[in-house]
Amino acid sequence: MTLRIIPQRFAPHAQGLLRIVAALLFMQHGLAKLFGVPHVAMFDGLNLFSLLGAAGVLELVGGLLMLIGLFTRPVAFILAGQMAVAYFFFHAGQDFWPILNKGELAALYCFVFLFFAAAGPGAFALDRE
Repeated sequence: MTLRIIPQRFAPHAQGLLRIVAALLFMQHGLAKLFGVPHVAMFDGLNLFSLLGAAGVLELVGGLLMLIGLFTRPVAFILAGQMAVAYFFFHAGQDFWPILNKGELAALYCFVFLFFAAAGPGAFALDRE
């Protein structure tokens, strides 16, 4: 007998909520980079045609598509790749341990998006599977 705190029939709803919350949190990074909201000093004067500018576009547009659940699988795959690049280019060289190289969030986003690339959007999505 399996102990289930939340019945299995709610799994697509939990999956959809995870997608929505992850997308909202992810979009903050793009908004901060591109529009300065919320203000993050290191993004002041950011060039749109730089690596960080391109990341901001992916975070904002990809986050919005994830939020509404449109083209979820391919968008999630691209965002997972972006986060893998972010981890290995900006964090991994500083230290082996993610907690010390400040790469925990990039690694977690990478695997959350990889999950959605494999599993789909869950409930509350424009994508119909």
